[in-house]
Parts: sequence; C-alpha cells; structure tokens
Amino acid sequence: MLRTSLTALTLALALSACKPAPQQTETVAAPLATRAATESITANESTPWWQDAVFYQIWPRSFYDTTGDGHGDFNGMTAKLPYLQELGINAIWLTPMFEAPSYHGYDFTEFYQVERDYGSMAEFEAFIQAADAKGIKVILDLVINHISREHEWFQKSAEGIAPYKDYFVWRKDLPAKGEGWGHAWADNDQPDAVWYFDERRGEYYYAAFGATQPDLNLEHPDVVAEMKRMAKFWLDKGVAGFRLDAVRFVMESGPDGQADLPATIDYWRDFNAFVKSVNPEAYLVGEAWVDIPIAAKYWGNGEGLDQGFDFEVGYKIIGQLQQNAGNAAQFGTISGTQSGELHPLQENLQRRLDSSAPLAFFTPFLTNHDQDRVAFQLSGDRATVLQKSKLAAAMLFGSPGTKYLYYGEEIGLTQAQSGHDVYKRAPMLWNTEAQAGFTAAPLSWVEQKEQFTVQFADWWPDFLQQQLSAGGNTVAEQQAQPDSLWRLYQFLIAQKKQRPELKLAGSYQVTEPAAGLLQIDRELNGSHTRFVLNLSEQPLDISASLESKLNASWGFDLNASQLAPYGLVVLQSQ
Repeated sequence: MLRTSLTALTLALALSACKPAPQQTETVAAPLATRAATESITANESTPWWQDAVFYQIWPRSFYDTTGDGHGDFNGMTAKLPYLQELGINAIWLTPMFEAPSYHGYDFTEFYQVERDYGSMAEFEAFIQAADAKGIKVILDLVINHISREHEWFQKSAEGIAPYKDYFVWRKDLPAKGEGWGHAWADNDQPDAVWYFDERRGEYYYAAFGATQPDLNLEHPDVVAEMKRMAKFWLDKGVAGFRLDAVRFVMESGPDGQADLPATIDYWRDFNAFVKSVNPEAYLVGEAWVDIPIAAKYWGNGEGLDQGFDFEVGYKIIGQLQQNAGNAAQFGTISGTQSGELHPLQENLQRRLDSSAPLAFFTPFLTNHDQDRVAFQLSGDRATVLQKSKLAAAMLFGSPGTKYLYYGEEIGLTQAQSGHDVYKRAPMLWNTEAQAGFTAAPLSWVEQKEQFTVQFADWWPDFLQQQLSAGGNTVAEQQAQPDSLWRLYQFLIAQKKQRPELKLAGSYQVTEPAAGLLQIDRELNGSHTRFVLNLSEQPLDISASLESKLNASWGFDLNASQLAPYGLVVLQSQ
C-alpha cells in the first residue's frame, strides 16, 4: 500500500519545540500532521465518512418556519437543504428535537416522539430522507445524562414506585458544606447547586444541570438498556449518529467523583459497541467541555467515541483577533494554559498530538449554542467585524480535522447582548423581508414570552431592525457579494473537500513573517495552500509570502503586495 510518511515532519516539530520563544517578527514554524511514523496516513485506505465532513449545527426553532407559528420546523429544514448543499455542507448536527417542556429541548419528556413545535414524525422522516438524497448526513443531539423532571420515570421514582425508584440518584440528607459537592465542572462547595429536595419522596435527588433536569442512574441495567433502545430507534429511522451531550457527567461516585470517572469512559465504550452493532458506520461525537488531555480520554483507546470537540481551538482563534478574549466555559473547565514557546494555534495542535487520542479524534469549531457568537466577541464596526470573521474562518479551516459550523456563522450572525442563552440562538437572517424571511408570523418564537421561565425586556424588534437597516447582514445579500463572508465559507468548504493538504494528513506550519502578519501553510505531496492573514488595522506588505508557484485563489484584499487591514489572501499551487 502507498503510504505518506510524515517522519521528517514529526522530527522538524520535535526540533522546533526545543527552541526558545521567538520575537513577534521572527518565524514560529513547526510542521504538524501526526505523532509518529506509525500514525502515517494510508493514501488508498478509505476513511470514515465523518473525518472529511463539514457539519452544520442547526437550532431547529430558529432556522426556518414554514407554518407561520414563529417556530422553525422540519419542513423548514427540508426546504433549506438546497441552501446547505450550495454552501457545501455534507452533514448536519440537529440540536434536540424530542418532546420537551423547555424551549431548548435538553430536558426530554419523551424518547420516541418529536417536538410537536417542529412538526410530525412523518415530516421528520421526510427531512432525513431528503437530506440523504442530497448526500447530507444527519446526527441528533442525544442527552443521556439527564431527562426532564416532568418525565414519567421521575414522577414514579419520586413516588417510590418500582422499578423506577432507583432510576435516579437519591440520598436522604443534603450534603454538608465542606464535603465538596458542587457543580461538576467547577471547583466549588455548593451542595444545593446539585442536590434538590422532593417532598413526595422526602429525599434529595442529584441534578448536575439544575432542578428541572435530574440525572439518570446509569448504573441501573434498565436505564442502560432503555438508552440503547432509544439509540436504535433513531438509527433505524436513518440518522447517521449522535452528538452526545455532557459526556463527562454520566457517572458520579461522590463529591470528588462527579466528572471523567473511569466508569464514565467504560459506559461510553459499551454504548459505542452497541451503536456500532446496529450500524457499523454510525458516528458518535462527545461534548467534553474540558482541556484536550481530558477530552482525549473519551476516545477510550479506540473503543470509545469516534470524535470529541476541541473547545480550545475556538478560544485560541478568537484570541488572535480580540485582546483579552475570555475562555469562559459555561458547562466545562478550560484552563487556556499557554506555554509561550509556540504560537497559540501551533500549541493547540501540539496538545492534540500529545494527547492519548489520535489527531482524527478532535473536531475544531469556533462556537456553539452555549457560547457567545463569534461576531459578538469581536470589536470594531460591522465591516471590521466581518473582516475579522473571515480571518477566524481561515484559521479554522487551516487547522486539521472535521469542521463544525454553528448556523449563521457563515454570515457573521451576531447577538443583541450577553446574558440569556436565547440571544445566542436567535432566528436566522435569510433576507431583508419582514422577520428577515425566517417566518411569516407577526411574532417569532423569541418574542413569545410563554417560551421562557425568566422574563426579560423586548429586544428582538430593535435588534432585527438594526441588522436589516445596516445592510449586508443576510444570506441573500451576502450571496450576491463575491467577497462576502458567506462566499468565503463556501470557498473554504470546497477547498477542504478538494485539496489533499487541507485534509488530516497535510503538514501544518504557523509563521509570523512580520508584526501583524500570520501565515499558515498546509502541504502534502507537492500540493500547497498558504493562508496569509493581516491581523492589524494597517495595510501590510506581504512580499515575503508571495511565491511564483503559488497563485491567489482568494485575493480580494490583496493589491499588488499590499494586504488590506484585517485582510486575507489564500495562495495555492496548481
């Protein structure tokens, strides 16, 4: 078999890592692709379908409404499949679409029914079939750690009815202060943050994500079996796999054992084995909002999850564009440790390589539904924010691994303010018509106050008007602009599919040719892509980055050898 050996690249990496930290104007170079020659890529071996996929995360309630009730729906997603196909998307992550009392859906009341706000089971099945016909895989957001307090199981457990009595985690007394109980993702001592009293049973139940979402007892064989039954039910309907919510917290052994236990890893090994027995090509990706070395544990020596999200890379990318960018982790723990010996992007990839999981395990992304949107985090006027968003996209697609986009990221969708999660999950801006083409209803779901347990001031009409009056913020407008953020995402997705060096095996080299300039080179077997980014507010000369054998395939910001402020040029070999 033809093999692409990367030994020389790995050696170069090892040597460069021993050098002292360079000055801003010096080169920070370290080709990366794999840990050792034994991890070289076999060129003629097939890879799993997800390894080269570009996923698009859809928040169903905010995507597209076809019924006029202000809520996105299954038929709306079906109607927009041509849009996703034009963008280049070949996989969808669908956030929760099971019946639930909350607007967000992470608290199921039914395992086998779709959310009625989104349509019928037949409409869901039609969506899956239509996506498959267009070569687009669909994975579902699956919550196994907890369910709704309103679920029949919990109601019977609270009443002490067998066999449901032990389906959840109960104790007679509230732990005392000082015992260490608290949020599983934080170092605090707050037992009443995770233990809640139920008057019917006269005991406390454990709920890592709040009183309305009690944790399941995943040591109970009946619960374990039901989770497998649920997975098979949806796999049989044609879904391609699952994004697994809160994978770190499914087992708890005490105040010092609320996350990342060996039993937790074993649980996911067993779940993966079952899923693969139903469909060997089914895909599991885990949300482990934690530093890379811990997230890597969920690979389980090849028996655990197929992939896990790299939460760190988004922080590193935005940190290149925004001083003092934070690493706040709503349901996780990210230290953001930076050694200073390597460029932050280089160090991120090095941490992946040094982990116990292979490089293919990690999926880079910028933000998701729990994080402030990229455009909201970046400073400057709207034109500057859009330019910076292009640089973020280039850094993301310059990094090896399966890519995930959060809906609206391709147009620089922003948010009205920080605070409530609804601001991060607002309706898509399709065009300049009423409600930005999202719905024909007079009120979108974000304006329907009955959706929320916490009331807040009206914000959507003013935000929407601001976005539409500014111009250039909708899909339709950006599709008409050859140099728009949308067009850049379309270009980058196409390049990822077409260029071998932008796949997993391509070498990765980060350099800073001059102050304010960032250069990312990806190469494989003579095929070469170079991203040159101006991170400054001044035009910069990039003569040193221009080569006769490399042509500009994206060069709207380049004038001779001058790269515009916050400009991007992509240079490629023929």
